[in-house]
Amino acid sequence: MTTPTPADERITTEGPVYTVTGGDWDTLLDEDHDDRIVINMGPQHPSTHGVLRLVLELEGETVQQARSVIGYLHTGIEKNCEYRTWTQGVTFVTRMDYLAPIFNEVGYCLGVEKLLGIEAPRRAQQARVLLMELNRIGSHLVCLATGGMELGALTGMTAGFREREEVLHLLEFLTGLRMNHAYVRPGGLAQDFPDGWEEKVTEFVALMRTRLPDYDKLLTGQPIWRQRLENVGYLPLDGCLALGATGPILRSAGLPWDLRKVEPYCGYEEYDFEVPVLTEADCYARYRLRVAEMHESLKIVEQAVAKMEPGPVMVEDRKVAWPAQLSVGSDGMGNTLEHVRKIMGQSMESLIHHFKLVTEGFHVPAGQVYTAVESPRGELGFHLVSDGGTRPVRVHVREPSFVNLQTMPAMSEGGMVADVIAAVASIDPVMGGVDR
Repeated sequence: MTTPTPADERITTEGPVYTVTGGDWDTLLDEDHDDRIVINMGPQHPSTHGVLRLVLELEGETVQQARSVIGYLHTGIEKNCEYRTWTQGVTFVTRMDYLAPIFNEVGYCLGVEKLLGIEAPRRAQQARVLLMELNRIGSHLVCLATGGMELGALTGMTAGFREREEVLHLLEFLTGLRMNHAYVRPGGLAQDFPDGWEEKVTEFVALMRTRLPDYDKLLTGQPIWRQRLENVGYLPLDGCLALGATGPILRSAGLPWDLRKVEPYCGYEEYDFEVPVLTEADCYARYRLRVAEMHESLKIVEQAVAKMEPGPVMVEDRKVAWPAQLSVGSDGMGNTLEHVRKIMGQSMESLIHHFKLVTEGFHVPAGQVYTAVESPRGELGFHLVSDGGTRPVRVHVREPSFVNLQTMPAMSEGGMVADVIAAVASIDPVMGGVDR
């Protein structure tokens, strides 16, 4: 067994800097080295929710200063949207917050529809609500699962991902894909739900009603879990407002701010549900809120199934509605053979219009708009600018993970290194949304 060599030292304008790799850590732990230590947590670290780098300045195990370094996952989605048609933009924005892609699609499409001066058919609005609440449940389950894994509650992780698989199976049945769906389109939906969707959704709700109480037994009332989260990552209401935090972080500090209630969209004002609120403003409160929100989402899903009315899922305006008459064809996807036969064999004008609509896209009146939805992480807003063409001039996203990540230093500084992990887990940042 080799003895670790002393840590390498180099002199800088700020004083000596030591590079330690783990095995030689205790060579610095003496009275000659009582300075602050700067460590990197991430960007490849299992507890930083993707490629997030945290630079922590420590005195002993107490965090004196914390900084987040982002950009490792930058994809240029906002800029890419400027080079695609308005419809094609959906396929980009759905990849931002990859745990809640339906919210990205709905927020973007609501903005495009506002610029167009149109509204999606009622059935499409109800289907959007159904999909968003299913997606909210799936996203919260990942938050609980990864948070449990990072804090040592591995059974919470396996249970959370088990339930999330049920959500993904259902979303795949309803939309055709487990994630990055591009199912919500400007003017409505790509296609209607398949036959038998009511039974599948009802079975899922019944299953989740039996599974969700297990989290209270496994985690909520568990003394170790409570001690690990209570009074950790504290951020009071004034701190939340100063930093722009929304979603469970804001509601854990006592403010019942939920866009589904305060600025309803997609007909949310017709649904009966509560906005869970707590006042402890710590990691434990944020955990409990997410569990409570999943129960409320199940209530909304049930109501959406009952409310669903027959009718079209895309606006009638043929200058906007694309793809036209899309349904499952003989190849498993695509336009029906009857529709292809009609536009190719009976009407040259229909064929030309379909070709131009697919290749060039539709024109959107000049103007700018901001629309927002309540994603699992808070206010997800889209600022869209049009010059009257077939592509956006500017797409900018108010991404809640990006804004909420600002709260990390306020939650962590003055606490222990181990509590940084709990604080970041309670923020629930998704780096695809942060970096965009």
